[in-house]
Amino acid sequence: MNAELIIYTGDHCHLCEQAKELLRPLLQQKGVALREVNIVADAALQDRYGLRIPVLLLPDGREKGWPFTAAQISRLLG
Repeated sequence: MNAELIIYTGDHCHLCEQAKELLRPLLQQKGVALREVNIVADAALQDRYGLRIPVLLLPDGREKGWPFTAAQISRLLG
């Protein structure tokens, strides 16, 4: 896998779980890895993403906040 998406998540985040489930088939299809970053232990990440999680960080540096669809992410990945 040569590309990686980062998903910013938090503890007990049902939207984060929904987002990961939605992404699984797309990630396999595109050959993209998903790295989960829990923002709970990082004050800077909490300030930046606390009210917006889940947030995806794309390989090109763009961010996509929830809600999103697999089709939207597929288009962003190219």
